[in-house]
Amino acid sequence: MPELATFGETMLRLSPPGDQPVETADSFAVRAAGAESNVAVAAQRLGVESTWLSKLPDSPPGRRVLTALRQHGVDPAVVLTEAGRQGTYYLESADPPRGRTVIYDREGAAVRTATAAELPTEHVERADAFHTTGITPALSDTLATTTADLLDIARDAGTTTAFDLNYRSKLWSPEAARETVTDLLDRVDLFVVADRDAETVLGLAGSPVETAERLDADYDFETVVVTRGDEGAVAVHDGQTHEQPAIPASDAHPVGTGDAFVGGFLASRLQGGTVPDALAYGTATAALKRTVPGDMAVVTPEAVERALADESGRIER
Repeated sequence: MPELATFGETMLRLSPPGDQPVETADSFAVRAAGAESNVAVAAQRLGVESTWLSKLPDSPPGRRVLTALRQHGVDPAVVLTEAGRQGTYYLESADPPRGRTVIYDREGAAVRTATAAELPTEHVERADAFHTTGITPALSDTLATTTADLLDIARDAGTTTAFDLNYRSKLWSPEAARETVTDLLDRVDLFVVADRDAETVLGLAGSPVETAERLDADYDFETVVVTRGDEGAVAVHDGQTHEQPAIPASDAHPVGTGDAFVGGFLASRLQGGTVPDALAYGTATAALKRTVPGDMAVVTPEAVERALADESGRIER
């Protein structure tokens, strides 16, 4: 039985070597990349049996995604279809002033037509927690409905629901995101939001602590977590506010850091950790992710514990 089930799109990420632009690159590193599958991978690697639900084309690129997730122990519970394609994105990385650039190529992806009726929702019903993000309902009207349906299925089954707002300005406007997301929030037990997204989408412009406490007052969440980048995270649970500073880390591979945090947080909570424990565990997982190429947090419980104990710089012999 999966302890954690997630649902969303996973793309193939193509990255040129070094600081080459996409338009002149003659080779690419290929990795699987998707917010919800990233969370599943992090949690699985940290000891929580995880499954990922989605819809993929029955094609070599689609099967490449399955291979990547299985490599990390995640069970892909997917619908394979002859219709639609495998979404991709390109990531250029360079020093300033260019910086990092994301170029999406995901129109017509098979996942955009996924419905709850065709997905193996027994994984959601049997799980201890179900996780998805605001990226998924942004992809199509069908997926907006499917996201709501899966959250309903989870709540009806007694499965804890977790939702990360995860706003993407290239997918929808703040106004469209606000309308859709606020309609979903009464289905959510654990709400995670970046401080910047809380202001952009929800119009909450106070400090992270004020934002978390306002969300706790306005909605019937069990737990609210507001992430604050280099300053760590804050959570409100059972009327108590908890703060966790960030762990200093490299900026070499920041993509997927937020997903790593959520995966670490959920792994801790599902294994009996308190909210302060989970904040620390998620923060350490996120810090480790910034040292790992790709979108996935290729970490171990031992590495997270060392990061928490500030022993990550010692040499393994």
